[in-house]
Amino acid sequence: MVMTTPTLFPMPGATPARVRQLRDQPAYRITQNAASCSVPELLAAVIGGEKQIETADALLAHFNGDLRRIYQAHPAELAQVRGISQNLAVRIKAALTLGIRLNDPIEEKTTITSPADAAVLVQYEMGLLEKEHLRVMLLDTRNHVTGIHEIYQGSVNSAQVRIAEVMRPAVQRMAPAMICLHNHPSQDPTPSPDDVALTRAMVQAAKLLDISLLDHLVICQHRFVSLKERGLGFS
Repeated sequence: MVMTTPTLFPMPGATPARVRQLRDQPAYRITQNAASCSVPELLAAVIGGEKQIETADALLAHFNGDLRRIYQAHPAELAQVRGISQNLAVRIKAALTLGIRLNDPIEEKTTITSPADAAVLVQYEMGLLEKEHLRVMLLDTRNHVTGIHEIYQGSVNSAQVRIAEVMRPAVQRMAPAMICLHNHPSQDPTPSPDDVALTRAMVQAAKLLDISLLDHLVICQHRFVSLKERGLGFS
């Protein structure tokens, strides 16, 4: 038995109707110019199947057209949309996460020379988070990034965050320097009084441990604030 493989490209002898049908498929348009495709078309190509366009539209409608909310959603929530199975929900989640990973830095070239250098490494992903996350970026003596470690999820304030937990990764890995990072899901990077109090406590702890706390950054999707540059908690 000879197996045949479906193709996105019109084959010799294909009828005009078949050619039009193929060219109407999002996957075909992606082969021509993926950058020009709309979000529904890109989603439809990931979804696949006979009702890919209708399913993509339904998924977007369920999340009010917000691709960021689709990325944030658990696969079980995606699977609540008609036409999306659990396996398909996982594929969608994986595809969106791959898009995020495309912006990951190449480790051997990651050197921090300014607050913006640190922010750009995490901004694309942390700016999408729907809860506050507190992380620390560890650096060596040449300001090369050696790791980014998640410390806490939830409301980041000086009353709830244990300074010992913040400093632990740097102590365990004998890192000479570190940068603290946390996001504001509100997309307003203005440091709160709790942010300043937390910074002040971290600065004091870092001095006792002979670790350089280079900065504390508040991250949003398109903006960030350096508390060091504003003189908040470091004076």
